[in-house]
Amino acid sequence: MGQLAQVVETLRRHPARLLLGLVALAFAMLWWWTAPPTVPAYADLKRSWKSSEAWLHARDGSLLSEVRVDFAQRRLAWVPLGEIAPALGQDVIGLEDHRFLKHGGVDWLALGGSIRDAVQGKRARGASTLTMQTAAFLWPDIGRPGARGWFDKLRQMRTAWAIEASWNKNQILEAYLNLAPFRGENQGVGAGSLALFGKRPAALDPREAAVMAALLRNPVARPDQVGQRACRLMQPADCPALQVLAEAVAGTGSLKAIDPGLAPHLAARLLTEPGMKVTTTIDPAVQRLAASALQHQLQGLGASRARDGAVVVLDNASGEVLAYVGGVGLGSTAASVDGASAPRQAGSTLKPHLYAQLIERKWLTAASILEDSPVQLDTASGLYVPRNYDNAFMGPVSVRRALANSLNVPAVRALLLDGVQDFRDRLADLGYAGLEADGAYYGFSLALGSAEVTLLEQANSYRTLANLGRWSPFRIRSDDPAGEPRQVLDPGAAWITGDMLSDASARASTFGVDSALRLPFWAAAKTGTSKAMRDNWCIGYSDRFTVAVWVGNLEGDPMRAVSGTSGAAPVWRDVMIGLHQGKPGQQPARPANVVAAPVNFATGREPPRSEWFLEGTAQQTMAQAPAFARRPRITNPVSGAVYARDPDIPGDRQSIGIAISGDSGDLRLTLDGRPLPADQSARQVPLIPGSHLLTLLDASGKMVDQVRFTVR
Repeated sequence: MGQLAQVVETLRRHPARLLLGLVALAFAMLWWWTAPPTVPAYADLKRSWKSSEAWLHARDGSLLSEVRVDFAQRRLAWVPLGEIAPALGQDVIGLEDHRFLKHGGVDWLALGGSIRDAVQGKRARGASTLTMQTAAFLWPDIGRPGARGWFDKLRQMRTAWAIEASWNKNQILEAYLNLAPFRGENQGVGAGSLALFGKRPAALDPREAAVMAALLRNPVARPDQVGQRACRLMQPADCPALQVLAEAVAGTGSLKAIDPGLAPHLAARLLTEPGMKVTTTIDPAVQRLAASALQHQLQGLGASRARDGAVVVLDNASGEVLAYVGGVGLGSTAASVDGASAPRQAGSTLKPHLYAQLIERKWLTAASILEDSPVQLDTASGLYVPRNYDNAFMGPVSVRRALANSLNVPAVRALLLDGVQDFRDRLADLGYAGLEADGAYYGFSLALGSAEVTLLEQANSYRTLANLGRWSPFRIRSDDPAGEPRQVLDPGAAWITGDMLSDASARASTFGVDSALRLPFWAAAKTGTSKAMRDNWCIGYSDRFTVAVWVGNLEGDPMRAVSGTSGAAPVWRDVMIGLHQGKPGQQPARPANVVAAPVNFATGREPPRSEWFLEGTAQQTMAQAPAFARRPRITNPVSGAVYARDPDIPGDRQSIGIAISGDSGDLRLTLDGRPLPADQSARQVPLIPGSHLLTLLDASGKMVDQVRFTVR
């Protein structure tokens, strides 16, 4: 207590010391409160800059597409001072801080004049330097640019000193031009020059630079005010033109696009963060070729027939995506949807993989006979009755003709031989990632493409055929790893499948001899149409490229009067011809395990020919198996059938005829466990209401076949 009393007494006797202490304390507190933030190294500032845009580049570095990712503020990439018209920097210094190159962050003369004006009651002049404004742009919490509070000014001054101690004048001016708002939401000289004049900052002429500099003090100023400020920078003779220019940009606030728009869907897929720069494997020339071919075809079809389409082009050797066209707009009602990666029903495009697997297993050859006739298959959900595209049947046909003509019933019969699960697993090995369920989920319709696939998956699976069964992932970014290739399919089976897909004569029955699938050089192709005409595909390859095309309506409604050869195939043809200008496609070299052998067809429906076989599978004559060699089956009634009695016909006159295929000499029938007459000519089942089980038994009483049907 005594010491405190002495201190108080000393201060009472010496008030000057008290005042000095209070001043020192206040100054220390003020110095602490106005301490500047840590100024980063200039290189770190530029590195941390995030544009609101992201950019997609082609393999040659050219810009494919630009996408806005951040919608809080519009700003482009950081623009170096050397890429800004010199007139703009000079004009900014002239209007905002004409002693910028001489002061150390604070213009004491301007500050003194501002204080004098305030004391005299005049409107105070601005004393903020470019360095002080840059500080406010970087750290808004120290006071926005133009803030007039003394505390804000003091913090800006101290921060400006710190900036001047770390950066040179060119760096400060460059930072200011990149941070300053120009009009609307546009920040920085890059966005500002594009929004106002539709050009890069380096291309600004002196008048445009003057107007931009005049906007900085008040980006929403009236055109006459902007013109007057700009006139201070130019000769009087330029003032009328500057006023016109200020009027012209008065309502401009939205960025004029420099986006070439070559790959908008791919950009939306790959560009996810502000400032991203992704270099792709896209070849700009191939991208333009694919987009032009698709646009031309959709214009020809008209929006009333088909509104959307997509094209993918792969390099067979590298797996690089050379073109990725997710859509071209036109009459589309879902133009932002990416048609190249949207899952769609595959239609008949999966059939080549089915036949390739059976040829690889040596269960079928290109000359094997399949029956193209009506068939009804019993499933858990009822009867499955596949039909061909034209609702007609060809009877016994070779695998070559069945595949080339895209016949549905033979494909389903082939799936019965292959096994649904095995085929589903093969498709998964080929990269169809959307097949998440097992084979039982898809059932027999998997042969006809009931599964949903993407155009990219389609292209890469056919690329596997082009590469003779060797699969590897496609590459779409320039830095994507090549991936380890793996042999998914026997090379000979892949080669024979490609030979069938390239055979214009074999597909003539359905497509004619001169369809869009026939090129002036070797190429293999397959079309497909999904249920209710919702999707139309054409995928094919040469020795160098694989091209996949989809045409349809992204909203899922059916197309009108569009088939495989009139929808996607013309696009495929145009792209393939464009790709092979000066270097026609050639058939891949024949593997050593593929041999040629003559073959005759006992049915007489196909002429004798030389056919390709895997070693050990050649046959001289192809014929349907004789009746005695076939497993006996009940062909009528079919399992699951429902019959109704006609009330106008006497009951004893109504019955169902029984038909059995194969050799049924020693077999007998039972209906609900009761034997039926052995006389084949009298085999009739009366129409008795209820559910019935018809069973075919051999001589020992063992069941050979059975069907269940219902009478109402």
